[in-house]
Parts: sequence; structure tokens; C-alpha cells
Amino acid sequence: MKGEAGSVLRSEKSKQEGHIWGSMRRTAFIVGSGLLLLVALWNSVTWHLQRFWGASGFFWQGQWERLLSTFEGKEWILFTIGATQVPVLFFWSFNGLLLVVDTTGKPNFISRYRIQIGKNEPVDPVRLHQSIRTVLFNQYMVSLPVTAFLYPFLKWWGDPCRRELPTFHWFLLELTIFTLIEEVMFYYSHRLLHYPAFYKKIHKKHHEWTAPIGVIALYAHPIEHVASNMLPAMLGPLLMGSHLSSITMWISLVLITTTISHCGYHLPFLPSPEFHDYHHLKFTQCYGVLGVLDHLHGTDTVYKQSKA
Repeated sequence: MKGEAGSVLRSEKSKQEGHIWGSMRRTAFIVGSGLLLLVALWNSVTWHLQRFWGASGFFWQGQWERLLSTFEGKEWILFTIGATQVPVLFFWSFNGLLLVVDTTGKPNFISRYRIQIGKNEPVDPVRLHQSIRTVLFNQYMVSLPVTAFLYPFLKWWGDPCRRELPTFHWFLLELTIFTLIEEVMFYYSHRLLHYPAFYKKIHKKHHEWTAPIGVIALYAHPIEHVASNMLPAMLGPLLMGSHLSSITMWISLVLITTTISHCGYHLPFLPSPEFHDYHHLKFTQCYGVLGVLDHLHGTDTVYKQSKA
């Protein structure tokens, strides 16, 4: 009997190790593929600009300097637009497409990949309108002033609107650091919000959606929006004294990623949102972004068992 028990334990341990390495391999594959595509796109766009418009190899630097000239003396406005409104444009462009599926159930080649079958088919229009109002409030009455408030600190630390653009390799390093900081900060701030006192007064609002859709990624109490949405994403750029171009790309990527995590569809050409979808379904599992800290703290065991 002891031998059988030991065999079962070893088997379970092997499965858990397989899960974490599988998660890390998937993350490396997704990030690596994205970076390769980004490099290819960057080179392709630059080549076409050079070929058809006679642009120099410093095309992007030239465009940036034109922006600086336009906003000379008002760089804080340029910073606020770049750090908030450009990412917001990406957020609503992506969510606009998802909302078509959420409200109509079409096209079928997307709706058939719904994770929680029978939920939000179609989405309740009253709840949706209420959620959109909350998201817009967070974006324009919370994110906008908080970001503008941060500008003097960023300017003192590294000046996000400095003239020289960062190199692509430096941005890759920043992206790695930003991702690690976000994973740690989001995991622990998220778990803190699940303590009864904080959950009842703050985090419960976000969990009104047990079957999430993309747009409710930012449907949250204002305190949660600052502490668990904004802070984990902005701490990396603050510590690194990052350039506005890096901040704009990073925040845009964060909003697209969190939209995917909440979209409710396991589309074959996108990273799986099942991990965070399960958190909305069960509440006490899968707190993080990448899943590494969930594995270390054992907050993904029930989720893993459901997939075994």
C-alpha cells in the first residue's frame, strides 16, 4: 500500500511539473513568436517607407521629433495622450469586434469557441451598458488624471518625452522586466482583494461577471482599478524611467492581453483565456497572469485537476 501511495504521489508531482513546464513553454512560444513577428513587421514597414517614400533609416526618430516640436512646452499632454488614449484606442478597437460576437452570437466560427456554453448567449444588454459606463469612468475619470499626475515623477526620474527613442533591444529588455513585475504585483494585489473585507467592498464588483467578456477586463471599483490594474502595469516603466514609446506599446499590449483573458472565447489563434475564465467561475483559483506564482502557491491545483 505504501508503495502504491508513493507511486501516486510521484505521479501527481510529475503531472504538476509537467503543467508548469508546459505553461512556461507556451509562454516562451507566444512571446518568442510575437517578437519575431514584431521584428519582421518593423523591418518590413521601414523598408517600404524607404522604398516608396524615400524615408531614411531614422524615419521613426524623425516622426517622434516632429511630435516633440508640435507639443513643445506641453509635453505632459503628449505623454497623457500616448500613455492613455492610444492604448484606449487599441482596447476599444479589439473589444468592438468582440462585442459584435457577444451581442449577436455571430459569426459562428468565433462564437462556437465560447468557454462557458450557454452563458452570455447573447449578453444581457442592461448589464453590458452598465459595465461599459463603469469602464469609461475608469478610463477617463481615473486613469487619465492618475497618469497625468505621474508625469512630473517620470520626468524627474527619466523624462519619458526625451528626444532619443530607445533601441529595439532595450525595449525587449524592458518588456521582460515589465512582464515579471506585473506578474508579481498583480498576483499579490489580486489575492489581497480576495480577503473578505476587501472582496465585499471592492473586488466583488468585478466578479459580478462569472462568465466574463472582453470589455469587463476594466469593469472594477476605482480603488481596484488603481491598485490592481494600473499599479502592476505602470510600476515597471516608473522604475525603469521608460520612454513614452515603450510605455505606449506596453500599456497597449497589457490591455489587449487582459481583454483576451476575459473574452470568454478559446480561439485557436490566440492564447487560451481558460485560466482566468476559471478564476471568474470559481473565485479562489488562478489569481495570476502567467500562472507561475499560482503554481508556486498551489492556487491552481483545482484548475489543473479539472483539465486532467
